[in-house]
Amino acid sequence: MKNRTIIGVICMVLAVAVTFAIAPLVNRLTTDTSEVIRLASDVKQGTEITPDCLEVVKVKTDTIPQGTVNDPSQIIGKYASSQLYAGDYLTAEKLTGEANTASDVFASLNGEKVAVSVTIDTFAAGLSGKLQNGDIISVIVVDRDTGKAVIPATLKYMKVITTTTSGGIDQDSIVKNEDGSYEIPSTVTLLASTEQAKQLAEYDNEDVMTVALVYRGTAENAQKFLDAQDEYLRALEEANADTENGEQTDPENAGEGTDIVKEANDIINGRADHYDVNGTVIGNG
Repeated sequence: MKNRTIIGVICMVLAVAVTFAIAPLVNRLTTDTSEVIRLASDVKQGTEITPDCLEVVKVKTDTIPQGTVNDPSQIIGKYASSQLYAGDYLTAEKLTGEANTASDVFASLNGEKVAVSVTIDTFAAGLSGKLQNGDIISVIVVDRDTGKAVIPATLKYMKVITTTTSGGIDQDSIVKNEDGSYEIPSTVTLLASTEQAKQLAEYDNEDVMTVALVYRGTAENAQKFLDAQDEYLRALEEANADTENGEQTDPENAGEGTDIVKEANDIINGRADHYDVNGTVIGNG
């Protein structure tokens, strides 16, 4: 009898603890909410984010993604680095200080690089209409006669300025048709050196070009690819100069056999600062 009384008292104590201590704690954890800023409407890539684009809502705290930016001063006046949608939370990767529109890139040209457009012959050749401003691509050249496809080392990492429809509408100005479809781009405009522009013009006239997406993300990481390409072009120029001076080099074949995907991952993940003219890892590798 005494044991039963002790057990009963213990059960009562546990019941009180659950009711007045544990249950409220669990309830608080499951109902804890926070105010967070998110998009109230779709925002196209390169569009400035204004107060009208935003809304403040209360959501469960544990549903807010890590890294969400919740300070209006760090959001308003920034630009969408990619296409964003209503309800999206904003992170640093989704925001940029540059509009990255074609007009902005054109205005920044200072003679070191040029803008050049090439034809997109087929729907597939232009990444099925999915290219975005700021993408890093590789240009695949297909010989019309033999069908052989190669990625010239000089065109391995190139920045997309914009794509343009046959009606002259740039990618960041395209709107939906009434049936929900979009007009497909017929050209892609790339940021290039003068020599790259000449090479692209020759290929555009004589061969077929297809683009392969290498990287889409932050401007900082995209620049790493462009820096690697510029490093290659400088090395190629030096190799050509050595050839003219009588030294035996083969600049046209320099860098062949390298793995584009591996190079991209190495650069992004910090295993390499860049690759030299022969494809050797330079830097952290």
